[in-house]
Amino acid sequence: MTYTNRRTVLAGLAGAALGATILDTLTASPAHAADQYTCNTDLYTKLAGQEGTLFARRYKRHEMVDASDGQRHPFNRTTIMALHGGGIEGGTSELCLAIAGYHPATLVASPAGGPAYDYWMFEGLASSGNGDLHVTSTHNDDAVALSMAAGSLNVLSLHGCRKEQAGAPAGEPEAVVVGGLNTTFKTCLHEEFQAAGFRTIDGSTVPALAGENPENICNRTLLRKGAQLEMTTELRQSLFDAGHFSRLERPTHTNERFTAFAAAARRAIARLEAGPDQAQL
Repeated sequence: MTYTNRRTVLAGLAGAALGATILDTLTASPAHAADQYTCNTDLYTKLAGQEGTLFARRYKRHEMVDASDGQRHPFNRTTIMALHGGGIEGGTSELCLAIAGYHPATLVASPAGGPAYDYWMFEGLASSGNGDLHVTSTHNDDAVALSMAAGSLNVLSLHGCRKEQAGAPAGEPEAVVVGGLNTTFKTCLHEEFQAAGFRTIDGSTVPALAGENPENICNRTLLRKGAQLEMTTELRQSLFDAGHFSRLERPTHTNERFTAFAAAARRAIARLEAGPDQAQL
């Protein structure tokens, strides 16, 4: 199949500010409870003037230049997203940055020399009630986020959920539900997470967390398919030093399990990008 879509041009920059020092709400509000805002545009309109204090948007789109008529340079392949970062679904912002190839506290390339991926995050900055800022994945109409998804072959979207929502086995609440429409990506993620010692659950067995709606931003890629991770609260907490799960503490208190989880996701991406469906435009 030949793909004719091209990357769209971004208009505008979004800033991020840090605030609030109390512990974030540990549970997620996903697909889960009724959202207060119909879409991101609705949220931005009703909360106009509060970006940087109540919520933030952070993204990075790596520069790509093709100034040669003698060779071809590839387009972006994979974008990492955390639609409900900051205090909404704790831990997803830090994982988004780490999987993209950046230290969550300093934004220094990590691992040094490793591949870096584009990323986009929406984050709750309030001291409490960040769940009110949740906008479900199928209703995300942020222009930058949509353009980044549409200009990528793959999107890996990170989310938080409760163990009950994930259907995690009794006594084993630390689990990640692997969803999305890209079955190859899902297989790579399952295998790499399991090899790293993490319990995975097939999203197709958990309809509310399956991420299979074509309108889910993880699937609004050049290939019209992507992957979504729904991580239980217990799993996300286990990736940080005990007692340091507040929004301001998490970036500097990641642990070995955090590193292992991010590395497993990066290995899955590398395997995916080496596959035959990662055609060049």
